[in-house]
Amino acid sequence: MDFFSNIAMGFSVVAEPMNLLFCFVGVLLGTLIGVLPGLGPGPTISLLLPLTYYLNPISSIIMVAGIYYGAKYGGSTTSILLNIPGEVDSVVTCLDGYQMARQGRAGPALGISAFGSFIAGTFATLGLMLVAPALARFALRFGPPEIFSLMVLALTLITYMSSGSQVKGLAMASLGLFLGTVGLDIFTNVDRFVFGYNFLLEGLGIVPVIVGLFGVGEVLSNLEVQLRAEIYQKRVSHLLPSLKDWKDSFWPIIRGTFIGFFVGLLPGGGGIASTFASYSIEKRVSKHPEKFGKGAIEGVAGPEAANNATAGANFIPLMTLGIPTNGIMAIIFASLLINGLQPGPMLIRDQPALFWGVIASMYVGNVMLVILNLPLIGIWVRFLTIPYSVLAPLILFFCLLGAYTLKNAVPDLIIMLIFGIFGFLMRKFRYEGAPLIMGFVISELVEGAFIRSLLMSGGSFTIFFTRPISCFLMILALILFILPFFGKKPRALGSSRDDG
Repeated sequence: MDFFSNIAMGFSVVAEPMNLLFCFVGVLLGTLIGVLPGLGPGPTISLLLPLTYYLNPISSIIMVAGIYYGAKYGGSTTSILLNIPGEVDSVVTCLDGYQMARQGRAGPALGISAFGSFIAGTFATLGLMLVAPALARFALRFGPPEIFSLMVLALTLITYMSSGSQVKGLAMASLGLFLGTVGLDIFTNVDRFVFGYNFLLEGLGIVPVIVGLFGVGEVLSNLEVQLRAEIYQKRVSHLLPSLKDWKDSFWPIIRGTFIGFFVGLLPGGGGIASTFASYSIEKRVSKHPEKFGKGAIEGVAGPEAANNATAGANFIPLMTLGIPTNGIMAIIFASLLINGLQPGPMLIRDQPALFWGVIASMYVGNVMLVILNLPLIGIWVRFLTIPYSVLAPLILFFCLLGAYTLKNAVPDLIIMLIFGIFGFLMRKFRYEGAPLIMGFVISELVEGAFIRSLLMSGGSFTIFFTRPISCFLMILALILFILPFFGKKPRALGSSRDDG
């Protein structure tokens, strides 16, 4: 099936009424949770994981993808009007966006944010469409040793590029791999770390663990923070940027789009990394760098474009290699597993309707987001007045409901609450959730590839270094592991509250 036939198939899939509806629901929810401070795409998608179990796989993935990139749009509204990032990747937008609002230019700031996000999101979708199939064809050459080495590299990268201590990151990744081994051994069927509790024979459920870490943990963490701020400009008008605004923003949008796309391909490469990189570059190339931080529209256009390009690019490693690049991608990875789908090169070949349908939904979703974000700004502003004391009990209720209804099992509630408290303590002591959740969801894949590799080599570990691709990946992972011990660690890509 050629390229244009695939695209036609994708649009025919997303044109089905149910898929179109869930695309709209996804981007609407994404915008809303991006607008509301203290929420984020990670907790929201984790809450909806049980629902995806009952939906058509294509509809559910279209919805969770829409929530993810939709939150990138919504986060800018709160940053500009309240000086509080609706989701952490929009923190850079606060620097100039809020200053523009103070100068009575909230409308152009929101407008250029929406249009820049649309342009970047469309480009990222085009990049996904062009790059992913070729990368998947290359990945089909991977055997168990290459898969294992790739997973090792992914875990090393996400700990190396994240903020904070690399030792803490490696500890969380190792803990995630360990938690994934609870239950029956995938080869010998012998129980491991069950301690006589039969409900653990099936392993720790993905849904209770993720809902606990991201949902309950986020609520407990936010209860310590006063999420209050005054809306500086309650009535927003003149949303369409002027010709001068477009002239000032054109190249920042282009540069931000390319920066965001390439950062999004890296494990550990979150939106906050691309937005800081874009902002730094725009300030450096500007003829008037003194304007930045005082209401420069370039400081809104570039980072917002980078943020949304990153969101689209994050799907390339997930769909083609089966590597979640951050905590939220790990949750989307889990939603694919719940639906019986294994992300990786075989996904595009075996599930073309899913892959091309999700791509087409991103085009459609980006158009929906422009329509939602410009005319409905007044409604989003009203949502900002909802106190977190009202939202927190509702979130906890849906956490409990989601964890219980999947199997109607009380032990799942206990697991969720335990990981909720653990998630809170992780935030308290600055341990990141992204390496843990990534290690947890790929644990079975790592173990399976490792054991199959040793069976192929008769128990010799040299197989990981005698095959060229596997050897290259292992050496790269080793370099990244030891590099911080020989010099200063580079500026971290940052983590998000959504990543844990």
